[in-house]
Amino acid sequence: MASQANRKIATAVVREDADQKQRLLDRAFALAFKGLVYAQIWEDPVVDMEALAIEPGNRIATIASGGCNVFFYLTADPGEIVAVDLNTAHVALNHLKRTAIERLPDHASLRRFFGDADSKANIADYQHYIAPHLDAVSRAYWEGRDLAGRRRIGGFARGVYRRGLLGSFIGLAHLAARLNGVDPRVLLTAKSVAEQRAIFDAKFAPFFDRGFIRWVTAQRSSLFGLGIPPAQYDALAGGEPMADVLRARLEKLACDFPLADNYFAWQAFGRGYGKDDRAPLPPYLQACHYDAVKARAGRVQMLHANMTDMLAASDAASFDRYIFLDAQDWMSDAQLAALWTEVTRTARPGARVLFRTAAEPSLLPGRLPDDLLRRWEYRAEDSAGFTRRDRSAIYGGVHLYVLRGAGI
Repeated sequence: MASQANRKIATAVVREDADQKQRLLDRAFALAFKGLVYAQIWEDPVVDMEALAIEPGNRIATIASGGCNVFFYLTADPGEIVAVDLNTAHVALNHLKRTAIERLPDHASLRRFFGDADSKANIADYQHYIAPHLDAVSRAYWEGRDLAGRRRIGGFARGVYRRGLLGSFIGLAHLAARLNGVDPRVLLTAKSVAEQRAIFDAKFAPFFDRGFIRWVTAQRSSLFGLGIPPAQYDALAGGEPMADVLRARLEKLACDFPLADNYFAWQAFGRGYGKDDRAPLPPYLQACHYDAVKARAGRVQMLHANMTDMLAASDAASFDRYIFLDAQDWMSDAQLAALWTEVTRTARPGARVLFRTAAEPSLLPGRLPDDLLRRWEYRAEDSAGFTRRDRSAIYGGVHLYVLRGAGI
């Protein structure tokens, strides 16, 4: 099972037409990506919901990642969500979330489990409420041990958001900042957006001018911890020094949105959601959505699969909404054409596709066959607005395509 999963990731990531050095980097990323990467998804679900305009009964195909957005989509009353991922850890995490949502006794226990994610009471709840109802593969994953010999489920007693590839990357970034005299948590003391700006300009902006930081970030492997493969590195850089690009993205995260409304900033600067009343949570964990998410959690189907393969096995005209995160940044032209051929075949009238890119523009023009791309209308103005409002601030572009009428 593990070797099959690794082969799927390698097939998606490794560019066989690249030179030997690039293939070696791709394989190194595939190796890093096989474990837990994201304990939390880093696409803004509020932007997603606005762009997707999900209608009751819609059938949704999405990449699962950390699962936060998958379960928030349930508040729009879709008929079914098919969530796929090549990463076995992400599939296990989504199974854990669904079972916890369905089986934990109340919102307080769910909030403690996935919001605080650092209490021994979570392990007792796992044993009593979750484990007996978890599928065998996911249970084996969570009760198995990581490279340090720790049971993986124990992360929910010690801070799961400090685990995984991204959690470790953020931890290293915090260490580097403290060694240079900056405690990232200082940003969370700001009482206004103006204070956030002042702290960023004084404490964080100069950090990216240091020679060592500029050298490190110029290495393609340096961003593996962000889940950015070598194929995506150049698109993210856009011809600029990577240190400058990262400073601009961090500036947006730190300065463009109030802390009271941006849980992505809490994760980046505090390594958790925070526990006081003003600390925000992902919408699927908010009390106002608890009843709807719990009642509809069974509508989520998780598959360890490639999106194109899943769609190829589906009936024609069987999906209304598609979410690809940034996975297309990794794809060759042939892979893009195969994906969009299946999207177009399985799309119902009015279908919408949402995806993100490391660079600002959509990557589809010039790479998809013209007859295929003409079937879809790009909502350029809307997409620019979604990009501005995406609080995670990681991506250069958020893109919405809508299926045109028959015969186009």
